[in-house]
Amino acid sequence: MTTLNLATPLHMTRTIALCFLVALMEGLDLQASGIAAQGMAAAFELDKLHMGWVFSAGIFGLLPGAFLGGLMADRIGRKRVLMASVALFGLFSLVTAMAWDFNSLLVARCLTGVGLGAALPNLIALTSEVAGPKLRGMAVSLMYCGVPLGAAMAASIGIAQLAGGWQVVFYVGGLVPLLIVPLLGLYLPESAQFRNARDAAPVGVVRGLFREGAALPTAMIWVSYFFTLMVVYILINWLPSLLVGQGFSGREASWVMFALQLGAATGTLLLGWVMDRLPAWALSALIYVGLLGSLTALGMVSQLQSMLAAGFIAGFFATGGQCVLYALAPHFYRPSIRATGVGSAVAIGRLGAMSGPLVAGKMLALGTGTTGVMLASAPGIVIAALAMFYLSVRRNGTSAD
Repeated sequence: MTTLNLATPLHMTRTIALCFLVALMEGLDLQASGIAAQGMAAAFELDKLHMGWVFSAGIFGLLPGAFLGGLMADRIGRKRVLMASVALFGLFSLVTAMAWDFNSLLVARCLTGVGLGAALPNLIALTSEVAGPKLRGMAVSLMYCGVPLGAAMAASIGIAQLAGGWQVVFYVGGLVPLLIVPLLGLYLPESAQFRNARDAAPVGVVRGLFREGAALPTAMIWVSYFFTLMVVYILINWLPSLLVGQGFSGREASWVMFALQLGAATGTLLLGWVMDRLPAWALSALIYVGLLGSLTALGMVSQLQSMLAAGFIAGFFATGGQCVLYALAPHFYRPSIRATGVGSAVAIGRLGAMSGPLVAGKMLALGTGTTGVMLASAPGIVIAALAMFYLSVRRNGTSAD
């Protein structure tokens, strides 16, 4: 027997609000290691190589988390997997704060990443399904703007230099998610589309992602996720160091990063709003031309005010464009395979997230400087733009819902 879709305005508001809270804490934890890096290195006597492993452990955990979180959600439910993933990253954020040596720190960051990775495809699936096709772009945008706002919260904790040292940001990133878990259990409705799909015949992963006309959209989704996240993580990981290398002070670099996160939150909301109001070619051109221009400015301007503006615009188009991709992907998968499809795309995006900082580091080692790193991102941005254009056009003819 098929379950009716009872996604009332109250259910939609409640779902988006609760998913926003989770996204807020996800953004805080994703930025937490960078904020705590100096204190963490001093506490465990770690050099830059060892700190690189600490950063990489968290990103590495995102990969299996994203894929497995989506896969499990299509089998046992979005709500259950989301609750488990939030509990996981909350618990191991606390373990990070209480780590006793380098190895325990690596394990804690990796398992925190697994929880974070598993949460995101379920946040996207829940918000996109409760909103439906017409409101999907705005719903995902409202939810996802919690990520840059959470990152800004982490930066604020670092700037405030609260008593308790580097552990404070991990205590916040651990305790608050654990308090959110019971709220999810009590008030988060399960996706009606998942309940309906559960009564239908199951669809295999390979068939759902690569057959019956899904192969090309899946490939384009993966390409666009890979290159867009590559640029986002170059900015997150290398921009402060690049700015200091250009002659800015550490405090000025922090303000540029704050401007970038503010631009990210603004872009997430505005680009999500215009997603269903602009032609496909205009949306793709707006996002990636804006991103190319802002990256060029980041590599060339020398005044703080101009750099703040460039950072804001870079965040606006990089993270805002990323959010548009998150809103596009659910259109191409039926409910029975949707979380798996989104989760696989997020996992591929994390490969781009890992490769971006490595490519930037290699470019700097070759002496290209900041301008070279930013301009080297151009081919990937063009490829991502073409993939997004295809997806935007194809979305108009899809009937996955």
